[in-house]
Amino acid sequence: MGLLAGAHVGELASAWAAIARQPAYRVIRAPETGLVMLRGRAGGGGKPFNLGEATVTRAVVALETGETGFAYALGRDKKKALFSALFDALWQRADHRDAVETLLARPLAEARRKADAETKSETTATRVDFFTMVRGED
Repeated sequence: MGLLAGAHVGELASAWAAIARQPAYRVIRAPETGLVMLRGRAGGGGKPFNLGEATVTRAVVALETGETGFAYALGRDKKKALFSALFDALWQRADHRDAVETLLARPLAEARRKADAETKSETTATRVDFFTMVRGED
């Protein structure tokens, strides 16, 4: 689900189009957008407080074979939520799991690893090491 959340709708749409045997499905809960409250903590461990709200789109689908897929995606992209729910349901089927892993999960995981490595190298280049000189008073 984390990989689906970080994916772009174009990646999801092209992976869905590449599925050889797309099962029939019905939409249980059509994609709809709402708000969720974001909570924070002062200093990471303090008392929780309401930081603000974020838009979230959710969808629920059921495959003809009974698997149910759920998805929540930040933002207002209804197609992304629908495709994410479809892949969630499809991954539950043993006969489609390898296709989902090959067409979507592995490429998305690799793209995320590359992006993380790039961010890490960019931030490492700006790292400053501080040290304290001892005055000899110990």
